Amino acid sequence: MFPAAFYIGALLIIAITNWLYHWRNPRCNGVLPPGSMGWPLIGETLQFFAPNTSSDIPPFVKQRMQRYGPVFKTSLVGRPVIVSTDADLNYFIFQQEGQLFQSWYPDTFTEIFGRQNVGSLHGFMYKYLKNMVLNLFGPESLKKMLPEVEQASNRNLEKWTSQSIVEVKEATAKMIFELTAKKLISYDSEKSTENLRENFVAFIQGLISFPVDIPGTAYHKCLQGRKKAMKMLKNMLQERRERPRKVRTDFFDYVLEELQREDTLLTEAIALDLMFVLLFASFETTSLALTLATKFLVEHPLVLKELTEEHEAIIKRRENPDSGLTWSEYKSMRFTFQFINETVRLANIVPGIFRKAMRETKFKGYTIPAGWAIMVCPPAVHLDPKKYRDPLNFNPWRWEGIDTNGASRNFMAFGGGMRFCVGTDFTKVQMAVFLHCLVTKYKWKAIKGGDILRTPGLQFPNGFHVHVTEKDK
Repeated sequence: MFPAAFYIGALLIIAITNWLYHWRNPRCNGVLPPGSMGWPLIGETLQFFAPNTSSDIPPFVKQRMQRYGPVFKTSLVGRPVIVSTDADLNYFIFQQEGQLFQSWYPDTFTEIFGRQNVGSLHGFMYKYLKNMVLNLFGPESLKKMLPEVEQASNRNLEKWTSQSIVEVKEATAKMIFELTAKKLISYDSEKSTENLRENFVAFIQGLISFPVDIPGTAYHKCLQGRKKAMKMLKNMLQERRERPRKVRTDFFDYVLEELQREDTLLTEAIALDLMFVLLFASFETTSLALTLATKFLVEHPLVLKELTEEHEAIIKRRENPDSGLTWSEYKSMRFTFQFINETVRLANIVPGIFRKAMRETKFKGYTIPAGWAIMVCPPAVHLDPKKYRDPLNFNPWRWEGIDTNGASRNFMAFGGGMRFCVGTDFTKVQMAVFLHCLVTKYKWKAIKGGDILRTPGLQFPNGFHVHVTEKDK
């Protein structure tokens, strides 16, 4: 009896030791980047999600950069991952989309955004959906949308002046969501019996959290928020089918037309996931950027002065000072675009952009095995002192003479390559128009909050509360 138990125990120890060895030393036909795979199964997930209050490169990444260099291996949520803080490798990954690399996100993200979401689709299907979205967020549509964005900004700012205190993140999120939901699905919060945005608030709180689906956890609440929002969208789709409109009035009508075409590539699941992602992406990231922008303007009076002068000059050049913003006026906002770029550079709202190696790839002496995930780390590039002098200093003037429209090796706030964010122009219109209305007609002072927390995404745990008043005329 004893020898049998002894041999079984010994074999078990050998098997576990062998498993641990292979976990910590993954097989590779070449040289893997240095790094640690952390604990079996959970890897270094806990360290990755650990909250921090720094505006610098995330501690998880910075510590490993100092120890291993600009490219290192790790394991997150059960997957081997290579983290790249190297601008050349990042650029190479984006340029090789569909050839050597493809868009990929952890299974937990896929559960949240939907298995048919635009980020998980590739090739022709991705391009097809991208073209659909450009019908809504492309330059020609935005030109027509400009007056609506200005009206929404003015209407909300006027409301703010009647309140003793305004929490900027919540207020801007509500403003942008209502405008976007109207364009997407003709949603009106005042007429609807259900509060669609409430479901997205629950969704957001658990979006970047430890992926444990147990009641009471942020991740569980996130999944429940998605389920409720998707149910509402599905009901809306069914209502439109039963009572089709003669004239196209929103993006949902366009989606229905696509679904009814005989040669369509669109399915109901893809359409609903697309609507869900567009509703979320359109307001959450932009409201975070606007909150940080408002905070920067409080902290940097010289920036506020130059921004105000630019927008007041636009009004002075008009024949009628009360006429609305034109597209040419919007395009003339040189310093505003510098200000927006500097805000999103420091905001680093997206802490990582994920891809997966489609086949074994060699780069600068290292091998990236097929099937491994790669996390491009924008903050490490945006806060690199070799790329940006005094990188933690808020300085919109650093963008003078630099193209502020697209992505580059050193700027990827809106992604890069063929997956450069299709909503970038919409975000810039929202921010520029809101700033125009804010600095020309109103003044504000910080009351409380404004502290930043990263988990690893950007949050304002105490909000940012301000008091807004009209300027003296």
